[in-house]
Amino acid sequence: MSLFQFLKSKTFFIQIAIAVIGLLIFVFALQYWLGITTNHNQKIQVPDLQKMSLNEVDRKLNELNLSYKIIDSASYNPDYPKKSVIEQTPVAGDFVKEKRKIYLTLNPSKYRDITIPNLNGRTKRQASSQLRAMGLNVGINYTYVNDIGKDVVRGLRFNGKIVNEGDKLPLNSIVDLVLGDGKGR
Repeated sequence: MSLFQFLKSKTFFIQIAIAVIGLLIFVFALQYWLGITTNHNQKIQVPDLQKMSLNEVDRKLNELNLSYKIIDSASYNPDYPKKSVIEQTPVAGDFVKEKRKIYLTLNPSKYRDITIPNLNGRTKRQASSQLRAMGLNVGINYTYVNDIGKDVVRGLRFNGKIVNEGDKLPLNSIVDLVLGDGKGR
């Protein structure tokens, strides 16, 4: 039997019909299975979790059959309660399916700590610039000590106590400079 005769035969058309019917059955079965396993047409609106504590978040998301994962702590924001939600993904108002994870960014309990560098021998201007660049504030209550260098840093104070190199202070702390008066020997 030649190829041309086979293509015109009844057996060839039966094989094509079986293949097409099998493919259609497979496609419809796959579509039905995906509709069931992916919870098609199900929508849960994501609640606004900002400024909530983790206990409140846990309770709220359990009611909606959602879960959460903490991905990060952001920079401290004094407008939000400590260890509360600052950001969430997906955002409030989006629609998700059940058992979806909501990714949370939390507010730390305080500002991060800054390590005090060695500023001894630097000018008031240099030390002030470096401290501001690090995230500390320089106070206006200067203490002058007997020293040959005028306005040369001879120490730092925080809340009236001497601060040494390597000590840690919270971000945005106010540091007062101890400076030389220029009258010493």
